[in-house]
Amino acid sequence: MKYLLGFLVMLLVAWRWRTARSAKQLNAQRQHSATRTQVEMVRCDQCGVHVPANEAVPGAQGTYCSIVHRQKKES
Repeated sequence: MKYLLGFLVMLLVAWRWRTARSAKQLNAQRQHSATRTQVEMVRCDQCGVHVPANEAVPGAQGTYCSIVHRQKKES
């Protein structure tokens, strides 16, 4: 009986240690994802696809996803 009680105590300790460790990892992942920067998305005036603003091609009549679409729309 004393060995069974000791075994159950060991299982309880191992379970608590494991849940505490996984909770720390989860909190670290949440903090990491919260620190990512968000990028503004703009819509291509030719096809309607959304692209990041820093990758968009500016034109006289709006923003485009590629040079080809800018040339098609503005010519």
